[in-house]
Amino acid sequence: MTIAGLQPWLIALVAVVMGWFATGILWNIRRGNAVLRWMQSGMPRLGAKTTLRWLGTSVVELSIAKARSPFREVRILLVMEPRDVPWLWILASLRGRRDTFILRGHLTTAPRLEYEIMAPESWTGKRAIAAALAQRWEQVELEHHRFLAPHPSLPVSRRSAEALLEAAYKVHPQLWRLAVHRDYPQIELHVPLPRPSMHGSAEFFDAVCSLAERVSKAVAP
Repeated sequence: MTIAGLQPWLIALVAVVMGWFATGILWNIRRGNAVLRWMQSGMPRLGAKTTLRWLGTSVVELSIAKARSPFREVRILLVMEPRDVPWLWILASLRGRRDTFILRGHLTTAPRLEYEIMAPESWTGKRAIAAALAQRWEQVELEHHRFLAPHPSLPVSRRSAEALLEAAYKVHPQLWRLAVHRDYPQIELHVPLPRPSMHGSAEFFDAVCSLAERVSKAVAP
């Protein structure tokens, strides 16, 4: 086939890729903006002033430098699938990546225990499990999740984690990761990206604050 004969196929391929790119960007922007509008009424529960910026076309970052108790500061990421680049989207889908709400917080009272609760099938859970095992943390089953903690504190931290699960489920019925550490981020929460059709965002963020407060109050013997 001559170069001239290839040109229509090349033009068609470029048109498909560019069309996919534009559609993916539009999808993510609409999805992100819909969630941001839903969040507006609930964000004051975390703090009075929020800084917002888009990181590319698939991630929205919201930062609260002076947050309300039980937080000192909060960073929220709305992470969406990379729908604008087809091969990256396919790879991400194969790895189990889904639209995700990530909250990282610095608490007014630092936790005295360290542990991780995660869904082993989630893309963030798989990475967190590998990182925890690299630190030689031990792992056990906890309901439908994997629980990891340093060996000396495992029994006590597991009891704390069991008590936290109920509070975590009030944030979202599907928990992908809940990490508690002494250093920042002292609490890290990963759940599916909320849908504006679910309950109000004020209720959602009240549940987030309640969860963070329980993390702060958990003590070591």
